[in-house]
Amino acid sequence: MNVREDDDTETDRPAGNSRALTLAVCSAAIGGTFQYGYNLSIINAPTNHIQRFINDTYWERWGTGLDTSQVTLLWTVIVSAFSLGGLTGALLAGPMAVRCGRKNSLLLNNSFLFLGAVLALTSRAARSVEMIIFARLLVGINAGVSMNIQPMYFVESAPKHLRGAVAFSSAVFTAFGIFLGQVVGLTELLGTEPLWPYLLASNALPGLLQLLTLPWFPESPRYLLMDRGNKEACARALGRFRGGADFSLEMEEMLQEQADAGGATAKIQTPWDLFSNRSLHPQLRTVMAASSAMMLCGNDSIYFYASYIFLAAGIPVEKVQYVSIGTGACEFTAAVVCNLLIERVGRRMLLSGGYALMAVWALVFTLALTLQGYSVPGMPYLSMACVFCYILSFGMGPAGVTGILPAEIFDQTARPAAYMVAGSLMWINLLIVGMAFPFLVSYLNALCFIPFCCVCVTASLFVGLTLPETKGRTLAEITAEFDRSLLKKGPEKQGPEPMKEQYQLGKALSLTTIDPEPLSHLLDPEPLSLTALDQSLSLSQP
Repeated sequence: MNVREDDDTETDRPAGNSRALTLAVCSAAIGGTFQYGYNLSIINAPTNHIQRFINDTYWERWGTGLDTSQVTLLWTVIVSAFSLGGLTGALLAGPMAVRCGRKNSLLLNNSFLFLGAVLALTSRAARSVEMIIFARLLVGINAGVSMNIQPMYFVESAPKHLRGAVAFSSAVFTAFGIFLGQVVGLTELLGTEPLWPYLLASNALPGLLQLLTLPWFPESPRYLLMDRGNKEACARALGRFRGGADFSLEMEEMLQEQADAGGATAKIQTPWDLFSNRSLHPQLRTVMAASSAMMLCGNDSIYFYASYIFLAAGIPVEKVQYVSIGTGACEFTAAVVCNLLIERVGRRMLLSGGYALMAVWALVFTLALTLQGYSVPGMPYLSMACVFCYILSFGMGPAGVTGILPAEIFDQTARPAAYMVAGSLMWINLLIVGMAFPFLVSYLNALCFIPFCCVCVTASLFVGLTLPETKGRTLAEITAEFDRSLLKKGPEKQGPEPMKEQYQLGKALSLTTIDPEPLSHLLDPEPLSLTALDQSLSLSQP
């Protein structure tokens, strides 16, 4: 009977523990990474309408029209403004997360979104292309901030056994935003010429929903304890997120991490500090490579230029918008499945395996496009299937695992700076790919995915060889694994050893009492006697 009661308790605990955390995740994500996916996809539907608006506006101002290349250039500026704004947001995210906290930063971030929505909504009435550019810039800032701060909030609020699944939900909401943006952009909804300003401004609704719901949930417990030093607020937040379950061991882990980082007075690190600290170079290389590969793999090019890819694959013009919805549905499905698998399969397998599969599908896609040029039957449909498989492989690993890594392999003092570095590289590479992909299509034609294939192969090998598995492991264990890899390369100068003897898990959870006895000799040292000095000198004589 006792065993049955224990089993019932364990069965009931996850539902009770995860209810508040689940609602907080939904509230944060609907105005966070959801916005990145949503704003990434809604710009595709009104492409022709906005390009026509650009030409008409120029005619009204100057009495002459623009040729096709000039319109394409201005359209590229509008698309690229989103990436430039994302880079700005990534640089702002670190200081915002430290000064305002994780939750408050997400709430303040909506100010960029609302201002951008107003500019987009009024741009056609004002006959201003510049307002569209500035609106996309502000929306990009919103996405850049949320893409960095939201994973921090999730990882720092989730228990260790759910850390990967909770953090991976960022990718689930990104994929959901892409899918919903494609649906809303259909010509039967907001994808028509009169309604495209409302389509661009529709991102304000999820932001409003976040403003109404997120304030009811606690701040990140780790931020409250380790950045603010507020143990009572941390205990209340953990009580809400854990549903009354015992969280004493979890607070011990936080205190050990704080002690390893230098105590309560530890300085928050900057990106320059990360590059200057040799002991963090393995972690930094891993995050930089993963973040760069996530954008250089070419997956987001499919969303920026989905119409061009499917037209090149032989899909009829009237069917392209429906095929594009399939790409969003594929990534959303893959993200949901991966969210269920991440705590079983592990991070390294999903990340390395995902890139390996993407490399395979890129090769098949290249072959299909080449044979399509020779009018081989069925190749357009094989090309379309390859695109779907490419997106599925991306969603099964790189889409979500990449955003988790900085939170899992860096401590509290280095985490904001690590996300600044990772986020900056992501947005810079997204801008590069967005600008270069049309030229790749023009010059390489059927071979346009070969560079992406090379990136995927390199990323798969690098991750498989250098990234230790982080599933279910503490930061101290993950750091020790990176330190061992660093020692194999040579006796470089390491950081301070963890304070293992001064603080050990399970030995004590007296958060307010510290035994001063070991430090008393430092506070009141005894003078060294002459007799003791003579004895020490005599021992050194031959």
